[in-house]
Amino acid sequence: MSKNKRKSDRDSARAVQSQSNLKRWIPVVSILVVAVLAAVVILALKANRTPPAKTAQPLAPAPAAPAPAPTVTPAPTTASSKELVTMEVAKAVMVTVELDFGAKIPSIADAITQIERRYQPDDGQGRTFAVLDAYGESTPDGKLHMSMHVSSEKPGGGQLIFKKTGEVLWRGKINPTSQPVQPKNLTVLLDNGKGTTMTVDGSSSPSSIIDAKVKPGDLPVRDVWPDGQERELTFIYSACGCPVKVFAKRVGDRTARVSETPVIFPDDPAAVSLITRLMKW
Repeated sequence: MSKNKRKSDRDSARAVQSQSNLKRWIPVVSILVVAVLAAVVILALKANRTPPAKTAQPLAPAPAAPAPAPTVTPAPTTASSKELVTMEVAKAVMVTVELDFGAKIPSIADAITQIERRYQPDDGQGRTFAVLDAYGESTPDGKLHMSMHVSSEKPGGGQLIFKKTGEVLWRGKINPTSQPVQPKNLTVLLDNGKGTTMTVDGSSSPSSIIDAKVKPGDLPVRDVWPDGQERELTFIYSACGCPVKVFAKRVGDRTARVSETPVIFPDDPAAVSLITRLMKW
């Protein structure tokens, strides 16, 4: 075989091998191309995709404002039948009313007897309040304007009722108190006319206030209360320690009230008896 023939055969063999190798790689390349194209498409889609709108989240509710501090309501100074007065033991309230007695208006002393006291003690015993004093006057339309000083004594309920009509003049709910309640002992204070209040000493059981002594100073009342002069006297006989004031005039060895009002301690006749004896009214 000639040299040129052998070379031609070798070249033909190489061409056939190359074609064979190329046929083997075509599927692989095709797969790679498809994969690359798919990847490009996916990336393009992701790049153009609009992100979903975020769902608006509800706002957290604002913290609730703190509740206002409870208002401490002071002890009432007046009351009416339209309201229930809540108070503690050893407190006081002024009950002011207008009463229609008809053509004849009674005195305060007589009118106070026409006011019924009703008690509902929590322990089922005794009274829950006491009227300390009463005063007033007639009105232009023929009624009696009257004020009553009421002192709470023990837990429970209480009412003041106008006997003529059954009208509730005052109703109260009395609660226990955390404060110590002082015993009810009669205390008498005397104004010496110079702006100083002195305590009348009754420890020696004097027959009259004129024979008693006063503290401070330990002087006889007759030396600090000149005959014929008026003086203010203060009596304390209540759970609340409330003062009841009257004006009196010294007349020799006795005293006389300047006015019949206020009516004092209508619910405590024993205290009134002692005061009357001491003052010689």
